[in-house]
Amino acid sequence: MPDQAVETIRIERRGLMLVLSSPSGAGKTTISRSLLAGDENLSMSVSATTRAPRPGEVDGKDYFFMEPVDFNLMVNRDELLEHAKVFDHYYGTPKQAVENALSDGKDILFDIDWQGTQQLAQKAGDDLVSIFILPPSTQALEQRLKNRAQDSDEVVARRMSKASEEISHWAEYDYVVVNDDIKRCQEEVKAILQAERVRRIRRTGLLPFVNGLREGY
Repeated sequence: MPDQAVETIRIERRGLMLVLSSPSGAGKTTISRSLLAGDENLSMSVSATTRAPRPGEVDGKDYFFMEPVDFNLMVNRDELLEHAKVFDHYYGTPKQAVENALSDGKDILFDIDWQGTQQLAQKAGDDLVSIFILPPSTQALEQRLKNRAQDSDEVVARRMSKASEEISHWAEYDYVVVNDDIKRCQEEVKAILQAERVRRIRRTGLLPFVNGLREGY
């Protein structure tokens, strides 16, 4: 007798907020791009910022570029999930778009620092999954920053001086991954995401499904 086709069971779930943090140059941008390229259920959170656009950046896609007065209005109206000052500029995550996505079972990726993660943790609860990316060494981190050729020597020096403080917050995160090999690091982060998606607390459709099984459906 031929094998019967197995019906795919889809159980509704709530989306999650996946946070990647690291010192500048540790690889979180490369990892983020890899995740987004291979996962249609994951999208990047678009932050608001008061800094000027860099070459090639598009308003509304890369960031919402805002004047400081407008950013402060969003803070006062409690329209941001988190916000922080980083290198003389403000960054923040608009609240409503994220909540809409989570309710629809979509996952949102955040590229934010430890300050933003702390604020997000206070509001997100079980929706939050946080990963800290560590470099293999201080020397490797500095070399990566120089190889990017995006910043002046002065900015690279500022980022390196800030790296130690950022790394000191590693223990506040759910997971810690060392980026000594980018391919392996990407696979570890993907594995974390897949495991977190099937956690019982996120699968809002489990109770009716299990009740159906118990009733013989």
